[in-house]
Amino acid sequence: MKYSVVFSPAAAEDLERLFDFALQREMDSETGDLGIPDRALQAIKNGIAFLQSFPFACRKSGNSPFVRELVIPFASAGYVALFDIADSQTVIIGAIRHQREDDYH
Repeated sequence: MKYSVVFSPAAAEDLERLFDFALQREMDSETGDLGIPDRALQAIKNGIAFLQSFPFACRKSGNSPFVRELVIPFASAGYVALFDIADSQTVIIGAIRHQREDDYH
C-alpha cells in the first residue's frame, strides 16, 4: 500500500525557512558550500519518501498512535518531521525542524 504524503502550509513554510537558513549560513561562511541547502532538501525528500510505504515504522509523538516523528539524518545532525497518519491512504506532514532547534514552530 502506498500512502499519499501531503505537506501542510506550515510544513511548506518550514522547508523554505530551513533552506533559507542553510543558504545564509553557507553564504556567511568563509568556506561555504552553496550546494548544502539543496542537499539538505534532497535528504528531507528522501526521508519523506519513506513515509509513502512505512509511516507506522516511525516513532510515536504524544498520545495518539497516528501522530509520529520521522528522523532524517543529514551531516552531523539532521531534521525531524512531525506527521499525522490521517487515514489508510494519507500522511500529512505538519512540521519540519532541524534537530538542533528547540521545538516545532
